[in-house]
Amino acid sequence: MADTVSASASASATAVATTPAPTGRPQSSGYGAHDPSKPPVKRQIVCFSFYKVMPEWRRLPAEEKAAHKAAFAEVLAKWNKPGEFLSLTYSTIGTRGDVDMCVWSIGYAVDELNQMRSELMRTPLGGYLNSPHNFLAMTKRSQYQIDRPDESEGEGRGAIRPGGQKYIFIYPFWKTRPWYLLSLEERKRLMDEHIRIGLQYPRVKLNTTYSFGIDDQEFVVAFETNFPEDFLDLVQQLRETEISMYTLQDTPIFSCVRVPAAEMLDRLG
Repeated sequence: MADTVSASASASATAVATTPAPTGRPQSSGYGAHDPSKPPVKRQIVCFSFYKVMPEWRRLPAEEKAAHKAAFAEVLAKWNKPGEFLSLTYSTIGTRGDVDMCVWSIGYAVDELNQMRSELMRTPLGGYLNSPHNFLAMTKRSQYQIDRPDESEGEGRGAIRPGGQKYIFIYPFWKTRPWYLLSLEERKRLMDEHIRIGLQYPRVKLNTTYSFGIDDQEFVVAFETNFPEDFLDLVQQLRETEISMYTLQDTPIFSCVRVPAAEMLDRLG
């Protein structure tokens, strides 16, 4: 599938971003062209930042930790600008040993992302954080027509619209070099099967972004769902497809629980 503050702020972002669960099967598999009657979709900058809190922070007095959390959450709230810059927060306590939380940001400028992350790191809590993993990507139209509402909106992934699902599974993705030497027709044939299987799991929403030249990976994929068992079955079934032979790497995988910023920080300790 490689070709998605305060409790009130989080709830508001969810209400705006939630998309209905898609149904149906592929109708076609061509190359989607931009509709000239509509303005082009402005491409977005997407970043998944994973943080690990140092053990020393957990030994601080409760009052000091509370102040640190409040300052960190204040920056997240400040940068939650509807239509301009959005951050979703996730806990990874118990699902990964090398990270404790994730901030998924979606905006329109690398400079804004840089400023926002700089402000987070200047908070007192920022002095106790390591960032073992950080994935930068952009949106763009897919070469393959998905014929699924949550995929084809925004000119075929020209824009990311996060859903309201409880869980997200994120990983970087690389194709092998032989994949890029295949003809477009052959790649489309292989992707048709890939897409067909994905559409059998309508409760799993895929967000695909592209990193060519701006980060180490080629893609970042993020699957949102309320049903982790669906995602597990989907990935297992995709391993059996012909196109899986062209996967170079698709790890590490991050299983994240979506929570408001305040709760994400409270789960740190």
